[in-house]
Amino acid sequence: MSEAGYSGFGPQTLPFLKALGFHQSKEWFEENRSIYEAELQQPMAALMEGIATRFREEKIPLTASAKTSVFRINRDVRFPKNKEPYKTNLGAVVTRSGSKKDPGLLYINIEPDNCFVGAGFYRLEGDELRAFREAIARKPDEFRKATAPLIQRGHGFIERNKLKRPPRGFEDVEDTETLELIKLKHIALSRPFDHELLKGRAIIDEMVQVARAALPLLEFGWRVIDPVRAARAEQTA
Repeated sequence: MSEAGYSGFGPQTLPFLKALGFHQSKEWFEENRSIYEAELQQPMAALMEGIATRFREEKIPLTASAKTSVFRINRDVRFPKNKEPYKTNLGAVVTRSGSKKDPGLLYINIEPDNCFVGAGFYRLEGDELRAFREAIARKPDEFRKATAPLIQRGHGFIERNKLKRPPRGFEDVEDTETLELIKLKHIALSRPFDHELLKGRAIIDEMVQVARAALPLLEFGWRVIDPVRAARAEQTA
């Protein structure tokens, strides 16, 4: 599929996800599978391929694919207390490799009343997060400069799981703003978008603009994370 193959999500996309929240059963899902495939699954796959094509043309060092970037609608119910079998959102990432495990990403979330695009570093490993916090403490002005383009677009830091107290080893950080950044569990920002953006190809233009604004933060983070991952790989080789 090419960018030309993406023409937007269908009118039943958000109603399907809302109804799925009420009908958490395999029977209901199978009865409505044709809607899911035509108006959710296929457009999301086409969107990922369209983003990959556009980013390649724009020389943005991120990519996506229908195969590796899209999260499954089925939930993993092996461990959580919540045993509902289906997610009520569509999600996909755009990374350097297109893989969901690659650090530094754009994330698009499609959900009734909660459509948003995120950018940054989410769910880092412990050693990666500590290295990132150390980099923020050493170079707070550089980090603020890296996040400024996203903040200027209206993106805000994701404060989910934020610490109430400074992590061990950072108690001596005096600057209040820097300390609040160090308390973050996820070094990422997000901004909601209107669901009207799902009706055509404008979402691809939006993703290009988000990517350009996010690149300074992503490049800051890659300089921190890549050596940590390389050292870890060398130790386990």
